[in-house]
Amino acid sequence: MPLSSQAHGAASRAADSTWLERLTRGGFLGYGVIHLLFAYLIIRIAFAGKAADGDQSGALHALAEKPFGTALIVLIVIGLAAMMIWQIFEAAIGHRSERGRHRVYERVVSGGRAAFYAYLGWTGIKVLRGKTASSADTQENASQDLMASSGGRFTVAFAGVVVAAIGAGLVVYGVTRKFEKHLKTGQMTARMRMISRRLGVAGYAAKGLAYATAGVLFVTAAVQYDPDKARGLDAALRALADQPYGPWLLALSALGIAAYGLFSIVQARYRKV
Repeated sequence: MPLSSQAHGAASRAADSTWLERLTRGGFLGYGVIHLLFAYLIIRIAFAGKAADGDQSGALHALAEKPFGTALIVLIVIGLAAMMIWQIFEAAIGHRSERGRHRVYERVVSGGRAAFYAYLGWTGIKVLRGKTASSADTQENASQDLMASSGGRFTVAFAGVVVAAIGAGLVVYGVTRKFEKHLKTGQMTARMRMISRRLGVAGYAAKGLAYATAGVLFVTAAVQYDPDKARGLDAALRALADQPYGPWLLALSALGIAAYGLFSIVQARYRKV
């Protein structure tokens, strides 16, 4: 249901809050740190064989073990909450520069981003509360429960198709450089535009391929009744590790995820918020 003009105006004013913008930009910094730690975990999986789970929750658990890690996670959770609120406003009122069907699409995507930031923020809260179960464990356990029935196996397979489609969409989004429309490119130097473009293309492509692989493994898990494969990004990365030249494929993935982390840090300065 569309917002009333009064509610729309109130939401617009809230979305333009200076504090919300500052916290959101801080959220992008934290988001970048998470992905840089994620890349570090991928390298450990590739060449050390053992590591925390290879996903964002694994990165948060690794951060919690560092000096001042708890304080950093608190700041990251606050930033993710701000990013969630910002995207909720985007979903509710849309971005002023968008029109027509494209605006509807962007509002749907903003809703999805808000849900993901909420999920990641809740993961951070669970880490702060000392919960040791990772996202990969939760996904595996949930999939195992679902696959006790044929309908549940279909649900897991459908979720896999959705995740694979999201992964493919991220690859296309990165390769076509659609992310640039959300950046204040006019404030960038020519060198910064080139750097942000390369980081964005590499980062979105790597992240998209990881999600696409995870989606395929979800479908495989449902078909073969193998919950071990339904561990999201962690399963996707460990599947790559088992391939010929697996460590080097993972190293390339780590570089791509690190690129996404650095791109998130660039967005902290140049993202249109």
